[in-house]
Amino acid sequence: MRCFLLAVSVLFLAAAGPISTPALGPLRIVGGDGTGGCIAGAERLPSSGEGFQTIHLNASSFYGAPPVIDRIKMLGALAHKAGLADFYVEDISNPRGGPMAGGHAAHQVGLDADIGLDPRPKAALSVVEREAIQVTSVVRGDQRAVDPARWTPGVTTLLRLAANLPDVDRILVNAAIKKQLCNEVTGDRSWLRLIRPWYGHRAHMHISFKCPAGQTECVPMNPPPPGDGCDATLQWWFDQLDHPDPPKPSTPRPPRVLPAACKAIMGG
Repeated sequence: MRCFLLAVSVLFLAAAGPISTPALGPLRIVGGDGTGGCIAGAERLPSSGEGFQTIHLNASSFYGAPPVIDRIKMLGALAHKAGLADFYVEDISNPRGGPMAGGHAAHQVGLDADIGLDPRPKAALSVVEREAIQVTSVVRGDQRAVDPARWTPGVTTLLRLAANLPDVDRILVNAAIKKQLCNEVTGDRSWLRLIRPWYGHRAHMHISFKCPAGQTECVPMNPPPPGDGCDATLQWWFDQLDHPDPPKPSTPRPPRVLPAACKAIMGG
């Protein structure tokens, strides 16, 4: 997650609820995911387009930095050209960024997108169907490998196309998905560096894009380490499955805070 420069940021309590319209004006990204941020000049992804459909319209939000919206459309066109079925899009960001419903630490500055990995052919969904549909996991129930009944070469193709989009910082997937890619990808493996294992992410990939040029208030993430990531660091994720953490006591979530510069964006 983006490492936030607390030394130069003044924090304030986030607004109680999301605002339904983007802040007008040129693109301005403040802060970073995981520690608080916001966006002005966001653009909404259309409900449908070449190669994609949005789902869970009442629970998700589809606003992002214009370059990110362009990249999602680009991915849809590339996937369609490659003969892949439509992919489903869930969360991007709120119209002005900030914390999202459901507790996302990321998705706060319009630079992240959740893209489903369900490879099955899809018909155009009605509004009602978009709300009810569930994206199918491609990972086995024990999380040690992909589900052979769900995994197809098309999933690998979609991940490769996503990793080769301009300005991708990293893509989060379940460790079992990363393991499968490590085992099956031949030839050019350079794109595997951007595919990073993370908790959950059994049915979708989380694409994080870099701060756009000129966005000096946007806090970048540390770059992924060199190499393809198919080493002992990947095995760690599977070792944890043998030693689950003990239950943690329930504690109240601390108040969400945003950089001071977000006050005008969130309330203006």
